[in-house]
Amino acid sequence: MNLDQIRNFHAVAVHKSFTIAAEKLFRTQPAISTQVRMLEEELAAKLFDRIGKKVFLTRAGDVLFTYAERLLSLHDEAKLAVTDLNTSPKGKIVIGANEATFLYVLPEIFSIFKDKYPNVQISIYRNFTKKVLEKVKTNQLDFGIVTLPIPGDELNILPISTEELWLITEPNHPLNKKLSCEINDLIPYPLIFHSAGTTRERLVKRFGDLWDKLNISMELASIETIKKFVSIGMGISIVPKSYAEKEQKEGVLHLQPIKSLNLIRELGVIHRKNRYLSRACITFLEVIKESMNCIPSSYANND
Repeated sequence: MNLDQIRNFHAVAVHKSFTIAAEKLFRTQPAISTQVRMLEEELAAKLFDRIGKKVFLTRAGDVLFTYAERLLSLHDEAKLAVTDLNTSPKGKIVIGANEATFLYVLPEIFSIFKDKYPNVQISIYRNFTKKVLEKVKTNQLDFGIVTLPIPGDELNILPISTEELWLITEPNHPLNKKLSCEINDLIPYPLIFHSAGTTRERLVKRFGDLWDKLNISMELASIETIKKFVSIGMGISIVPKSYAEKEQKEGVLHLQPIKSLNLIRELGVIHRKNRYLSRACITFLEVIKESMNCIPSSYANND
């Protein structure tokens, strides 16, 4: 069993087709079929079943596929580690975070990083914390920037910022007469919340039995959409304070604390402990540490 056979097997498994695998690897279909057949003979196990024009992994193939991904990933890391020794940072960094983090936290970091290291390409994956966490754990992302705390002893965690959640309303809302309000003050008014995500889950837990008494009129996936609907009087919402400071200065939204909420959103950078970090990745972490107010935290488990 050699790496070439593993690469051919992996391509067929991913694309569910010998023909497409051959095209992707710039080889002929008979050559791919021969490599897979030799691998099956060596392992004394059938790796694929044919159903119509597609092929699917057998139980043995499914077991081998897990190891194939690890072998190919390790091969790529080994090449990168050697070529990285005497070169300036280059290549690609793949980073995952939710929409709000990309909108409000990362632009300044990306700007600083690209100014220092223009030869490094940044690729982004946008999704909720749970999905980002899955991608980091399966080595599909170099870094995730997520809401803490998160599970995973196999991860390095670097807390980078904390922020209090505040109430946002349209400028003439009745609640604006108060310097701050209580959770109970929100009950009579239509509320607009995120449809999913870690912050929403924490809000549900924090409100407890009061959650069922809230008048949740809308659930939206975008922080920008939530702010827009709040600004035209469709409801009130709760967001990290800095996400609406610009709109408050412009007179579009009004921010105020919720005394009894006492909920802090903490962001952290995560990556696998056993993942090789290229020079590009290392320099990205350095830029984050320099540009963000990295903070001590009970969630941190890195040096």
